[in-house]
Amino acid sequence: MSMDNAAWNSLYNAMYAKNDKRPFSKATLTRIWAFVRHRRAALGVFLILSIAAASVAVATPVLAGRVVDAIVAHDEVRTVVFLAVLIAVIALADAALSIFTRLYSSRIGEGLIFDLRTAVYDHVQRMPVAFFTRTRTGALVSRLNNDVIGAQRAFSGTLSGVVGNVVALVLTLVVMLSVSWQITLFALILLPIFAVPARRMGGRLARLQRESANHNATMSTQMTERFSAPGATLIKLFGHPESESAEFSVRAARVRDIGVRTAMLQSVFVTALTLVSALALALVYGLGGFYALIGQLQAGSVVTLALLLTRLYAPLTSLAGARVEVMSALVSFERVFEILDLKPLVAEAPDARPIPDGQIGVEFDSVRFGYPAADKVSLASLEEVAVLDSRGGSEVIHDVSFSVRPGQTVAIVGSSGAGKSTIAQLLTRLYDVDGGSIRVGGVDVRQATKSSLQDTVALVTQDGHLFHESLRSNLALARPGATDAELWDALGKARLTELAGSLPDGLDTIVGERGYRLSGGERQRLTIARMLLAKPRFVVLDEATAHLDTTSEAAVQAALSEALVGRSAIVIAHRLSTVRAADAILVVESGRIVERGTHDELLARGGRYHELYRSQFAAVG
Repeated sequence: MSMDNAAWNSLYNAMYAKNDKRPFSKATLTRIWAFVRHRRAALGVFLILSIAAASVAVATPVLAGRVVDAIVAHDEVRTVVFLAVLIAVIALADAALSIFTRLYSSRIGEGLIFDLRTAVYDHVQRMPVAFFTRTRTGALVSRLNNDVIGAQRAFSGTLSGVVGNVVALVLTLVVMLSVSWQITLFALILLPIFAVPARRMGGRLARLQRESANHNATMSTQMTERFSAPGATLIKLFGHPESESAEFSVRAARVRDIGVRTAMLQSVFVTALTLVSALALALVYGLGGFYALIGQLQAGSVVTLALLLTRLYAPLTSLAGARVEVMSALVSFERVFEILDLKPLVAEAPDARPIPDGQIGVEFDSVRFGYPAADKVSLASLEEVAVLDSRGGSEVIHDVSFSVRPGQTVAIVGSSGAGKSTIAQLLTRLYDVDGGSIRVGGVDVRQATKSSLQDTVALVTQDGHLFHESLRSNLALARPGATDAELWDALGKARLTELAGSLPDGLDTIVGERGYRLSGGERQRLTIARMLLAKPRFVVLDEATAHLDTTSEAAVQAALSEALVGRSAIVIAHRLSTVRAADAILVVESGRIVERGTHDELLARGGRYHELYRSQFAAVG
């Protein structure tokens, strides 16, 4: 590596290293080894190749010096030819070693990225819904990208760099000292001029880089939010494009100014170090030439020293920043391990068993629940706050008991925030109860296998989500192996056959981000079609018809009535007109069941249900 390259590498590492001064953690190193140990054979070969490459690189300057000596001494032609061929062979060996070192480096590094990414991805999928409601998606994705790559760099770059540079430094010093210890010592005097500015200038550039990254992150967030369909609609309805543009321009201008300043600092720094390199070479040629002229040094030795000089400064400069690189990699590992250390609150029991076949019912037995506090499900760094919100943990469901017999439909009604949706989330085990139990087909959901619970109970939420994928993919999420006939059957039951048939690519039409190419009613009917495709034995409809107009609601209600035949169901509804035919109605307020009975019984009782019913129909009238 040349001095010029060493300067750029030193600047790069200083700019992009994380500013963290925590001591080495033995526990972190142990966990890193757990990810790497199954690749220890490849790692061993990689280290051997790095040492060999560093050793071979020192041989060329020595042979070049001998060529000069042979020429000066008017040696035989075959000697010069032999040395030239030997230099060529070493060059070929160096190239081969470089390729194989890169091969093993990429295998280890990319393999580590694969292991870390899949481990984090799989772990995050097991996290409770509360984790996703608190975490900023961008911060989480950053852990899967930037920090995983930062950790990988420890093996693909830092490790080989440290090993190779140590070997190169030792061998270069040994050879230079054996050739001329006086010139070597004089050359080392210039080292502080080369290394100290690199660290100081690197710090300044790192601060500018962090400021630029912060501005870029803010602009990215602004663009992500404003360029989404709901965000763009909100700005067009209530926003002020001029102020939005002005705010964006201020940050963009700062990033532009930082870019110019960074480019100038880099240019000045590298130019200065190139000058130091030239001065060092001048010293070697001047002092070496003097010793050669007075007979104390051979001409070839002067060439050897000049060539070795670049191989001395480069590893010294790189090793000066090695600690920063190592600490940066450790910080990346620790940020990844932070995610892996978050314990999923909902986990499958070791002795979990499947829910039995046939018609099933549901029992809530003295269920109590409070949403977990932030420190149980999240990290301050993922929420991008200094301190986690201390609220949470208070009980919101109090001693709820009811049952849904096989084939029965039970409706749950109540005010907004009463706990209706929470009950649905507990049944589908998006959260675990704090007290009591929920049994599906006689099996406590905490003792049921995840797959059997997912196959048995289906939940259709008020804001059914769609991915930016095809109509087919969004439907097949419920049953990946579904045939086209089954897809069209589900669409037909949800009254979407005409819509799907009119789309330009049919089932392969992309529905857009969050399904925004469809109307609200169409999106909701598509999520109902997805539920119908899953063919669950128990259905939970959480305000499933909330976004439908009267015509669509009637059509979907007819389809649901057909689909629910022979199945148990819980229907959570705000419109009381949709629950009249339920076998039983539960009225929930403040997390408690305050009334239960049929529609007629509750109206005759004149209680809370009667109040809700009267207020709705009074508003309609």
